[in-house]
Amino acid sequence: MQPDDFAPGTVWLVGAGPGDAELLTMKAVRLIERADVIFHDALVGDAVLALIPPSTERVSVGKRSGHHSKDQQTINPMLIDAAAAGKRVVRLKGGDPSIFGRSTEELGALRAAGFPVRICPGITTACAAAASAGISLTLRGVARDVRFVTAHSKRGAALDIDWDSLARGGSTLAFYMGRDAAAEIMRGLMRAGMPGEMPVMIACHVSALDERRLATRLDLLELATRSFAAAAPTLILVGKALAMAELVPASVPDMARTRHH
Repeated sequence: MQPDDFAPGTVWLVGAGPGDAELLTMKAVRLIERADVIFHDALVGDAVLALIPPSTERVSVGKRSGHHSKDQQTINPMLIDAAAAGKRVVRLKGGDPSIFGRSTEELGALRAAGFPVRICPGITTACAAAASAGISLTLRGVARDVRFVTAHSKRGAALDIDWDSLARGGSTLAFYMGRDAAAEIMRGLMRAGMPGEMPVMIACHVSALDERRLATRLDLLELATRSFAAAAPTLILVGKALAMAELVPASVPDMARTRHH
């Protein structure tokens, strides 16, 4: 990283990854260490937050499904005010800032106000879940592509999703924030022709020490999610590539993680 990459008055949108601090990029760690103020989401892992120096101002702008401590129209002026005060600003977002991270609104507001803003990518939850399960999200002749889908909608509103497009392709589907929408995902895909025996993986607390994964099938998704996910942050993966998932307990930490925690 060049010395002028983080001049006073600069804002970086930094991907915190799915939770495990060891999955941060080296650039993300450097930016966290140099920041004057860090605005962080609720889903940023505790191990990542522990990397913030004690002298750095820390502001929680956490947003969880149904529980928003700050709305986007409040966050944008906070970032602008911090940059205007000549601070080095990090906006720390779970996963990758460019995947369902509301980055466009923040980029637009900061640019319109005349402040430099850049993005440091992070590992997105679907990739981390696949790594934990020992699978590839793509598989030659089986899964030609990966489709990231947000399963979050305004309370009471149906998901605005082209189910036919998702069901007919040879894709691995990654439904973010999928816990509350599991029944709708199951019905939407099956009505569009996806077979009930299609492999599914439900992953909770991805990359954390308490990560849990459950292999199931599409026609059991509603029941499985209700009994398995409870109130946990949940990713739902659907597709033939999921049949290759390792059948090992997800709650047993690997040796490297045990050494560092």
